[in-house]
Amino acid sequence: MPDEPSDASDTGPTDTEILDRIAAHLARSTRFADVQTRAEDAPLSVVADFDLGYYPGGVTQASLRIRWFETDDFNIHYAEHYRTGNSWDCRWDRHPNDHNAREHFHPPRELSTPAEDRNYSDDWRDILATVLTHLDERIEAFWNE
Repeated sequence: MPDEPSDASDTGPTDTEILDRIAAHLARSTRFADVQTRAEDAPLSVVADFDLGYYPGGVTQASLRIRWFETDDFNIHYAEHYRTGNSWDCRWDRHPNDHNAREHFHPPRELSTPAEDRNYSDDWRDILATVLTHLDERIEAFWNE
């Protein structure tokens, strides 16, 4: 999912300072094999690829793509890709829209609208902790199946 700069009209400019802080925070975690800011295919994002050692062999890629705006709106997209060609995605969002409350979550297989309304903290660190806790539980569930 490449960045779409045209989205910025509703959310404001990209907050590169917060994105740099997020990238530094994620880079300190052993969960991630690679963390990039403003990659060629995602110049307005932080992209963090999970270390596949945390996943069973059928997972070929797992990543977070994070966009943050000066309005404190955000988009955090998680995706897993499998050897079968299938994928599993979910997304945490805060942005103006006409389908949900400003803060909402798109569960797996339901990335279309409407999503589930949510309430998120005002602090990016708390939001990131919520997302990573959710994903840790998801990864742990692979091994409990």
